[in-house]
Amino acid sequence: MKGDIILFLFFVLLVINIATVAAFRSDKRRAVAGQRRISEANLLQLAMLGGSPGALLARRLFRHKTRKEPFSTRLLLIVAIQAGAVIGLLIV
Repeated sequence: MKGDIILFLFFVLLVINIATVAAFRSDKRRAVAGQRRISEANLLQLAMLGGSPGALLARRLFRHKTRKEPFSTRLLLIVAIQAGAVIGLLIV
């Protein structure tokens, strides 16, 4: 039972991270093409839902949103909060 829940959560996080990378890639392509962009709020929401590893990876892969403030600070805050939560869950 517990293993099923962990496997399910892993799958959900994998899907969210793939979606996050895809959203960053799409936004970068739209930026280059001069098209309508994906809002920063939507990109940060994906990170908040568990896609922060995907967001960090996508920033490096696509060189996108790496110097944009306050986006960068907000993303790093989300990463820090999530890392703290994971550490807290592992300790308990």
